[in-house]
Amino acid sequence: MIDAPKLTLSNVEFCYAQGAAVLNSLSLDIVPASITAILGPNGAGKTTLLNTILGFLKPQSGAILLDDVNISQYSRSQLSRMIGLVPQAEHIPFNFTVLEYILLGRTPYMGIFSMPQEKDYQVAESMLNLLHIAHIKQRPITELSGGEQQLVLLARALAQQPKILLLDEPTTHLDLGNTVVILNALKDLARRNVTVIFTTHDPQVAIYCADQVVLMKQGHVLSAGRLQEILTSAQLSQLYGVQISVQQVAGRPVVLLPR
Repeated sequence: MIDAPKLTLSNVEFCYAQGAAVLNSLSLDIVPASITAILGPNGAGKTTLLNTILGFLKPQSGAILLDDVNISQYSRSQLSRMIGLVPQAEHIPFNFTVLEYILLGRTPYMGIFSMPQEKDYQVAESMLNLLHIAHIKQRPITELSGGEQQLVLLARALAQQPKILLLDEPTTHLDLGNTVVILNALKDLARRNVTVIFTTHDPQVAIYCADQVVLMKQGHVLSAGRLQEILTSAQLSQLYGVQISVQQVAGRPVVLLPR
């Protein structure tokens, strides 16, 4: 079992060129080997936050630490073995089969001109089975539905065997069945000691699988902590600017939207 690294963000500030700040003195302590949902409206800075954790964007100030070491001290190769990303969508320039595409996730473990080895195929096959998509492994990516493509994006990221997995709105284009498949896979990853962080607009998605919740608005963290403490009527109403009610049904919170 892998050891989940400690992830800490301290007073992170980020703004795009000649723009207003997107992340404002943002500080977070992510609980290792847990599932953290980052919840907030459009423009809250959720995707930007994921890209700073990945090292794709460099904060103007503040620090992002992995096991108390600034991520700027890690090489790109080291980071790619530690952190994986599932984007909302991805442009795929070549007509890969599903299996070929998932094998791209093994790139951090191969040399520049190396071909996939038996271990790489074994990892790819295990991810196909985990997400119940082994039956489409020889199909071209371009022939998949939006939901199938999202599952394949997740399988590719999982083939990296990351210690931290980031997902940007992972259930946006999925039907209910595939949503459950992905969220159950995230639960399984946390049980395997992987730290999972995902963004979402939907509080019910967070309720289904998250241990921790971060509420973000205009680049600030409004509140963060355990799900039952953070997802309250008052806090969600403040986050979205409309009256929202959170009720307990069969021992679980349910979000009721205004009529």
